[in-house]
Amino acid sequence: MPMIFTVAAALLGAAVGSFLNVVIYRLPLGLSIVSPPSSCPCCKTRIKPLQNIPVISYLILGGRCANCRAPISLRYPLVEALTSVLTVLLWLRFGGDPLLFGIYFVFLAAMVAVVFIDLDHKIIPDSISLGGIVVGFVASFFTPVGWVDSLMGILAGAGSLFAVAWGYHLITGKEGMGMGDVKLLGAIGAFLGWQSVLFTIFLSSIAGSVVGVVALKLMGEGRDYEIPYGPFIVLGALTYLYRGPELIDWYLSLMG
Repeated sequence: MPMIFTVAAALLGAAVGSFLNVVIYRLPLGLSIVSPPSSCPCCKTRIKPLQNIPVISYLILGGRCANCRAPISLRYPLVEALTSVLTVLLWLRFGGDPLLFGIYFVFLAAMVAVVFIDLDHKIIPDSISLGGIVVGFVASFFTPVGWVDSLMGILAGAGSLFAVAWGYHLITGKEGMGMGDVKLLGAIGAFLGWQSVLFTIFLSSIAGSVVGVVALKLMGEGRDYEIPYGPFIVLGALTYLYRGPELIDWYLSLMG
Protein backbone atom coordinates (compact mmCIF):
# COMPACT_ATOMS: atom_id res chain seq x y z
CA MET A 1 0.00 0.00 0.00
CA PRO A 2 2.70 2.59 0.73
CA MET A 3 4.18 1.93 -2.73
CA ILE A 4 0.76 2.43 -4.33
CA PHE A 5 0.42 5.80 -2.63
CA THR A 6 3.93 6.79 -3.67
CA VAL A 7 3.15 5.97 -7.30
CA ALA A 8 -0.11 7.91 -6.98
CA ALA A 9 1.85 10.90 -5.66
CA ALA A 10 4.19 10.69 -8.66
CA LEU A 11 1.26 10.62 -11.09
CA LEU A 12 -0.45 13.49 -9.26
CA GLY A 13 2.71 15.57 -9.44
CA ALA A 14 3.16 14.89 -13.16
CA ALA A 15 -0.47 15.81 -13.91
CA VAL A 16 -0.26 19.04 -11.91
CA GLY A 17 3.09 19.76 -13.55
CA SER A 18 1.34 19.59 -16.92
CA PHE A 19 -1.18 22.17 -15.68
CA LEU A 20 1.65 24.32 -14.30
CA ASN A 21 3.10 24.52 -17.81
CA VAL A 22 -0.12 26.26 -18.82
CA VAL A 23 0.11 28.60 -15.81
CA ILE A 24 3.77 29.40 -16.52
CA TYR A 25 3.02 30.28 -20.14
CA ARG A 26 -0.31 32.08 -19.81
CA LEU A 27 -0.31 33.85 -16.44
CA PRO A 28 2.43 36.43 -17.24
CA LEU A 29 0.63 37.21 -20.53
CA GLY A 30 -2.67 37.88 -18.76
CA LEU A 31 -4.38 34.92 -20.46
CA SER A 32 -6.91 32.57 -18.92
CA ILE A 33 -5.34 29.42 -17.47
CA VAL A 34 -8.50 27.35 -18.00
CA SER A 35 -9.67 28.34 -21.48
CA PRO A 36 -9.11 27.68 -24.34
CA PRO A 37 -7.72 24.11 -24.19
CA SER A 38 -4.00 23.58 -24.81
CA SER A 39 -2.86 23.95 -28.41
CA CYS A 40 0.37 24.12 -30.39
CA PRO A 41 1.72 27.72 -30.24
CA CYS A 42 2.91 27.41 -33.85
CA CYS A 43 0.04 25.84 -35.83
CA LYS A 44 -2.68 26.43 -33.17
CA THR A 45 -3.87 22.82 -33.48
CA ARG A 46 -5.62 21.64 -30.31
CA ILE A 47 -3.60 19.05 -28.42
CA LYS A 48 -5.46 15.76 -28.09
CA PRO A 49 -5.66 14.04 -24.68
CA LEU A 50 -3.36 11.18 -25.74
CA GLN A 51 -0.83 13.77 -26.91
CA ASN A 52 -0.90 15.49 -23.53
CA ILE A 53 0.23 12.68 -21.23
CA PRO A 54 2.96 14.14 -18.96
CA VAL A 55 6.51 13.30 -20.07
CA ILE A 56 5.41 10.18 -22.01
CA SER A 57 3.77 12.11 -24.87
CA TYR A 58 6.87 14.23 -25.29
CA LEU A 59 9.00 11.11 -25.67
CA ILE A 60 6.57 9.39 -28.06
CA LEU A 61 6.28 12.50 -30.25
CA GLY A 62 10.04 12.94 -30.29
CA GLY A 63 9.74 16.42 -28.81
CA ARG A 64 7.75 17.73 -31.79
CA CYS A 65 4.15 18.78 -32.50
CA ALA A 66 2.13 15.88 -33.93
CA ASN A 67 0.62 18.17 -36.61
CA CYS A 68 3.26 20.68 -37.79
CA ARG A 69 6.36 18.97 -36.32
CA ALA A 70 7.51 22.19 -34.68
CA PRO A 71 9.88 21.50 -31.77
CA ILE A 72 8.36 21.39 -28.28
CA SER A 73 10.39 23.06 -25.55
CA LEU A 74 12.22 20.67 -23.25
CA ARG A 75 10.90 22.78 -20.39
CA TYR A 76 7.49 21.10 -20.60
CA PRO A 77 8.58 17.56 -19.65
CA LEU A 78 11.13 19.08 -17.25
CA VAL A 79 8.41 20.87 -15.27
CA GLU A 80 6.27 17.73 -15.24
CA ALA A 81 9.11 15.46 -14.11
CA LEU A 82 10.36 17.96 -11.52
CA THR A 83 6.90 18.42 -10.01
CA SER A 84 6.44 14.64 -9.93
CA VAL A 85 9.71 14.08 -8.04
CA LEU A 86 9.04 16.90 -5.60
CA THR A 87 5.54 15.57 -4.93
CA VAL A 88 6.89 12.11 -4.12
CA LEU A 89 9.37 13.66 -1.69
CA LEU A 90 6.55 15.69 -0.17
CA TRP A 91 4.47 12.53 0.27
CA LEU A 92 7.36 10.75 1.96
CA ARG A 93 7.68 13.71 4.31
CA PHE A 94 4.03 14.51 5.09
CA GLY A 95 2.03 11.56 3.72
CA GLY A 96 1.05 10.52 7.23
CA ASP A 97 -1.14 13.64 7.43
CA PRO A 98 -3.22 14.04 4.24
CA LEU A 99 -4.39 17.54 5.19
CA LEU A 100 -0.83 18.73 5.76
CA PHE A 101 0.27 17.08 2.53
CA GLY A 102 -2.51 18.84 0.64
CA ILE A 103 -1.66 22.25 2.05
CA TYR A 104 2.02 21.95 1.28
CA PHE A 105 1.28 20.49 -2.14
CA VAL A 106 -0.48 23.74 -3.05
CA PHE A 107 2.57 25.62 -1.76
CA LEU A 108 4.90 23.38 -3.77
CA ALA A 109 2.96 23.88 -7.01
CA ALA A 110 3.05 27.65 -6.54
CA MET A 111 6.83 27.57 -5.97
CA VAL A 112 7.45 25.57 -9.16
CA ALA A 113 5.40 28.09 -11.15
CA VAL A 114 7.33 30.98 -9.58
CA VAL A 115 10.71 29.56 -10.60
CA PHE A 116 9.94 29.23 -14.29
CA ILE A 117 7.91 32.43 -14.59
CA ASP A 118 10.73 34.39 -12.97
CA LEU A 119 13.31 32.75 -15.24
CA ASP A 120 11.27 33.57 -18.35
CA HIS A 121 9.94 37.03 -17.52
CA LYS A 122 11.83 38.16 -14.41
CA ILE A 123 8.55 38.80 -12.61
CA ILE A 124 6.59 37.07 -9.85
CA PRO A 125 2.84 37.52 -10.39
CA ASP A 126 0.92 39.07 -7.50
CA SER A 127 -1.74 36.40 -7.92
CA ILE A 128 0.82 33.88 -6.66
CA SER A 129 2.70 35.94 -4.07
CA LEU A 130 -0.15 37.98 -2.55
CA GLY A 131 -2.54 35.07 -2.99
CA GLY A 132 0.04 32.88 -1.25
CA ILE A 133 0.13 35.24 1.72
CA VAL A 134 -3.64 34.97 2.17
CA VAL A 135 -3.83 31.20 1.60
CA GLY A 136 -0.78 30.54 3.75
CA PHE A 137 -2.16 32.52 6.68
CA VAL A 138 -5.54 30.77 6.49
CA ALA A 139 -3.81 27.39 6.19
CA SER A 140 -1.72 28.12 9.30
CA PHE A 141 -4.81 27.46 11.44
CA PHE A 142 -4.59 23.83 10.30
CA THR A 143 -0.81 23.30 10.41
CA PRO A 144 1.76 23.12 13.21
CA VAL A 145 2.97 26.61 12.17
CA GLY A 146 0.01 28.33 13.83
CA TRP A 147 -1.39 31.73 12.98
CA VAL A 148 1.00 33.68 15.24
CA ASP A 149 4.16 32.30 13.61
CA SER A 150 2.51 32.68 10.21
CA LEU A 151 1.77 36.34 10.83
CA MET A 152 5.30 36.88 12.12
CA GLY A 153 6.55 35.09 9.00
CA ILE A 154 4.64 37.46 6.75
CA LEU A 155 6.03 40.50 8.53
CA ALA A 156 9.56 39.12 8.78
CA GLY A 157 9.57 37.88 5.18
CA ALA A 158 8.14 40.90 3.40
CA GLY A 159 9.64 43.37 5.87
CA SER A 160 13.22 42.08 5.78
CA LEU A 161 13.53 41.95 2.00
CA PHE A 162 11.77 45.28 1.64
CA ALA A 163 14.38 46.83 3.92
CA VAL A 164 17.19 45.27 1.87
CA ALA A 165 15.66 46.39 -1.44
CA TRP A 166 15.03 49.91 -0.13
CA GLY A 167 18.56 50.18 1.29
CA TYR A 168 20.16 48.98 -1.95
CA HIS A 169 18.12 51.44 -3.98
CA LEU A 170 18.98 54.25 -1.58
CA ILE A 171 22.72 53.56 -1.80
CA THR A 172 23.09 52.72 -5.50
CA GLY A 173 20.11 54.44 -7.06
CA LYS A 174 19.28 51.16 -8.80
CA GLU A 175 16.64 48.53 -8.19
CA GLY A 176 18.57 45.45 -7.09
CA MET A 177 15.57 43.42 -5.95
CA GLY A 178 12.03 43.50 -7.26
CA MET A 179 9.00 43.84 -5.03
CA GLY A 180 7.91 40.45 -6.33
CA ASP A 181 10.72 38.88 -4.30
CA VAL A 182 9.59 40.79 -1.24
CA LYS A 183 6.00 39.57 -1.53
CA LEU A 184 7.17 36.03 -2.33
CA LEU A 185 9.12 35.81 0.91
CA GLY A 186 6.03 37.06 2.72
CA ALA A 187 4.06 34.15 1.23
CA ILE A 188 6.77 31.70 2.30
CA GLY A 189 6.64 33.08 5.82
CA ALA A 190 2.85 32.72 5.82
CA PHE A 191 3.03 29.02 4.94
CA LEU A 192 6.14 27.99 6.87
CA GLY A 193 6.52 30.51 9.71
CA TRP A 194 9.11 33.12 10.60
CA GLN A 195 11.86 30.53 11.20
CA SER A 196 11.70 29.57 7.53
CA VAL A 197 12.32 33.18 6.53
CA LEU A 198 15.72 33.30 8.24
CA PHE A 199 16.69 29.93 6.76
CA THR A 200 15.49 30.91 3.28
CA ILE A 201 17.34 34.23 3.27
CA PHE A 202 20.54 32.55 4.44
CA LEU A 203 20.48 29.71 1.89
CA SER A 204 19.24 31.81 -1.03
CA SER A 205 21.96 34.40 -0.37
CA ILE A 206 24.67 31.73 -0.49
CA ALA A 207 23.25 30.09 -3.63
CA GLY A 208 22.72 33.44 -5.33
CA SER A 209 26.24 34.57 -4.53
CA VAL A 210 27.77 31.38 -5.94
CA VAL A 211 25.78 31.64 -9.15
CA GLY A 212 26.58 35.36 -9.39
CA VAL A 213 30.32 34.74 -9.09
CA VAL A 214 30.16 32.01 -11.73
CA ALA A 215 28.17 34.32 -14.03
CA LEU A 216 30.78 37.05 -13.61
CA LYS A 217 33.51 34.64 -14.64
CA LEU A 218 31.59 33.33 -17.64
CA MET A 219 30.13 36.61 -18.93
CA GLY A 220 32.93 38.93 -17.92
CA GLU A 221 33.17 41.44 -15.11
CA GLY A 222 31.79 44.92 -15.60
CA ARG A 223 28.85 43.80 -17.71
CA ASP A 224 25.33 44.62 -16.54
CA TYR A 225 22.99 41.67 -16.45
CA GLU A 226 20.08 40.62 -14.29
CA ILE A 227 19.81 37.32 -12.47
CA PRO A 228 16.31 36.58 -11.14
CA TYR A 229 16.40 36.00 -7.40
CA GLY A 230 13.08 34.17 -7.16
CA PRO A 231 14.50 30.70 -7.95
CA PHE A 232 17.04 31.05 -5.13
CA ILE A 233 14.31 32.05 -2.68
CA VAL A 234 12.29 29.00 -3.76
CA LEU A 235 15.36 26.78 -3.32
CA GLY A 236 15.72 27.97 0.26
CA ALA A 237 12.00 27.61 0.99
CA LEU A 238 11.70 24.07 -0.37
CA THR A 239 14.87 23.00 1.41
CA TYR A 240 13.32 24.23 4.65
CA LEU A 241 10.03 22.51 3.84
CA TYR A 242 11.70 19.14 3.34
CA ARG A 243 14.57 19.21 5.81
CA GLY A 244 14.85 22.66 7.39
CA PRO A 245 14.48 21.82 11.10
CA GLU A 246 16.91 18.89 10.79
CA LEU A 247 19.48 21.04 9.00
CA ILE A 248 19.14 23.77 11.63
CA ASP A 249 19.64 21.23 14.44
CA TRP A 250 22.67 19.82 12.61
CA TYR A 251 24.16 23.31 12.18
CA LEU A 252 23.61 24.20 15.83
CA SER A 253 25.25 20.94 16.90
CA LEU A 254 28.34 21.93 14.89
CA MET A 255 28.39 25.24 16.71
CA GLY A 256 28.71 23.34 19.95
